[in-house]
Amino acid sequence: MKIIRLTATNVKRIKAVEITPADHVQVVTGRNAQGKTSLMDAIWLAIGGGQASKETARVVRDGEDEASVELDLGDLIVTRTWKGERSKLVVRAADGAAYSSPQSVLDEHMGRLSFDPLAFTRMSPKDQVKALIDVADLGEARLDVLAHERAAAFEQRTDLGRDLKGLGDIPALHPGVPVDEVSVGDLIAQLTAAQHAENARATVAANITRMHDELARLTDRLEKEQIILNSMSEYGDAIETLTEQINSAEDVNARVRENATRASKRERAASLNSAIAQLTQQIDGIDRRREQALSAATFPVDGLGFTDDGVTYNGIPFSQASSSEQIRVSLAMAMSLNPSLRVIRILDGSLLDDESMALIASMAEESDYQVWIERVADDDASAVIIEDGEVIDADDTATEIDWT
Repeated sequence: MKIIRLTATNVKRIKAVEITPADHVQVVTGRNAQGKTSLMDAIWLAIGGGQASKETARVVRDGEDEASVELDLGDLIVTRTWKGERSKLVVRAADGAAYSSPQSVLDEHMGRLSFDPLAFTRMSPKDQVKALIDVADLGEARLDVLAHERAAAFEQRTDLGRDLKGLGDIPALHPGVPVDEVSVGDLIAQLTAAQHAENARATVAANITRMHDELARLTDRLEKEQIILNSMSEYGDAIETLTEQINSAEDVNARVRENATRASKRERAASLNSAIAQLTQQIDGIDRRREQALSAATFPVDGLGFTDDGVTYNGIPFSQASSSEQIRVSLAMAMSLNPSLRVIRILDGSLLDDESMALIASMAEESDYQVWIERVADDDASAVIIEDGEVIDADDTATEIDWT
C-alpha cells in the first residue's frame, strides 16, 4: 500500500491541503516555517496512533478547534480527527466497511514509518547503535539487560580487586612460633614459685651445714633433709628455663600476633581471589551470551552489524562508508521496516545532492516504495510547494520526478 491521496486540515501549521502524490518520490518544498514538516508529520500522525501523538506537543493549528487527516491507501481509507486533546480514528476498507479496531489494523501494516533513513546517517555512532538494536530482531535476548548485568559484575570485581591490592605484600609466617600468645603472668607465677622453692632449698642447705657438727646426733634427720634436698634440685633448672622464657616472651608474642595478622590476610586474599574468579567467569558468560545474541540477530540489511564503538557495514565503521552507501543502507533499512505500508518519510532533505536524490528515486522505483522528501527549495515542477500552510502552484496529479 502507498498513499494515493492525502487531505489535511489545521494540522500544526497546515491550513488545508489536498495532494495526489507521485507514485515513488514526492518532494515537499517551500520556505522555512511554512508547513512542510507539518505536512510530513500529518502522515505519521494519521497512522502512528499514541506514539505519534506523544511526539507532537500540539496537533491542532493555533487558533483552530479541530484538525483532520485523511489518507487514501487504496485498500484502506484512514481518517483521524482531533478536537482539543482528544482524537478519533476511523479505518475503512475499500468497500466502505469500517473496522472495529482501527489502530490494530494500521499497526499490522505500518511497520516503522517513523524511521527516517537520512536522519539515521547523521546520528552519532552510539545513537546509530541504539537505533539498529531497536530495529534488529534479537529474539528473547535483551542487550540492555546483559549490559546492566555485565556492568554490575565488572564494578563488583573492581571493588574486590581494590580490596585485594590494599592488603599489600603479605610476609611468610614466623617459623616455630606457637599459635597462642605466651602468658607472661603464668611464667612469672611459675618463676615466683620456683624462687620460693629455691629459697627453701637454700635454707635446707644451710641447715645441713649447721648439722655437720651434729652429724651423729642428727644422722636420721640429715638423711630426711637430704631426701628433701634431692627432691628440690630440679628447681634450679626450672628457674633458668622460666627466666629465658620470660625474657623471650615479648618477641614470641609479637611473632604470634604477626602470624595471626598474616593468616587473616591470607584468608582474605584467598576469599577475594575466589570472588574475583567467579565474577570473571560471570562476565565471560555475559560476553558469550551477548555474542550469541548478536550472532543470532536478524538485521534489516545484510552486512550491517555493530560493536561497542558504533554501527558497521561490511566490517567497517558506518561513518567511513561513502555517502551513497550510507543512504542506500539507511533507505534499505527503512524499506525492510515497512513491508506492507510502503511509505517512507525523509525530513530535512535539503542537503541531498542530485546523486543522492537519483539513488533514492532508483531504489524507490526498484522496490516499489513511495518516498516523501522534505526540502527547503526545489525547482522541480512536480514538487509540492507549501506556503503559509497551503499548497501553491502545485499540480494535484503530480508526476514522477526524474532524478537520473
